[in-house]
Amino acid sequence: MIGFRHTDPRYPFLWEHPRQPAARWHAEGEAPAHYFSDTPDGAWAELLRHEEITAPEDLPGIRRALWAIDIGDEPAVLPGLPPEVLTGGPETWRDCQEEARRLRAGGVTGITAPSAALLPGAARGWRVDGGLQPGPDRDGKVIVLFGSRPGLVGWATTVAGRPGEDLLYRVRYF
Repeated sequence: MIGFRHTDPRYPFLWEHPRQPAARWHAEGEAPAHYFSDTPDGAWAELLRHEEITAPEDLPGIRRALWAIDIGDEPAVLPGLPPEVLTGGPETWRDCQEEARRLRAGGVTGITAPSAALLPGAARGWRVDGGLQPGPDRDGKVIVLFGSRPGLVGWATTVAGRPGEDLLYRVRYF
């Protein structure tokens, strides 16, 4: 499976040290945790959501690297939490972190969860049929791999890019 993630262009596509800031599926001191989206739009939506970018005029200021990474098989483990927690704001992170901690204690090294950043059906992509047309609705996913992953291979799809304006309306903001 190919996973997508955005980064500051000055840094590699994976965390290599434990100083990673806490996020939905890991707390302080539980890094590294590597977050991937199943689509490029999902990766961009994560940036837009966390930076609270909602206006088209703010998009030209974005300069991020977008990576495509071969992450192997998609983890079959799904967190056992209700949808409103899986897609909620930072106030739900503690519940997600506790669930991830429980799963890791049982030997789980990766999880798949619904995208908290994309609205339902918004990972649809595009197709060509008399010009560019929206693809069929599809829900986005996030894949989280825990621990060091030096064997993953990634390709920079853009070094200093930004998302398209149409994505602003498909993001689930805080």
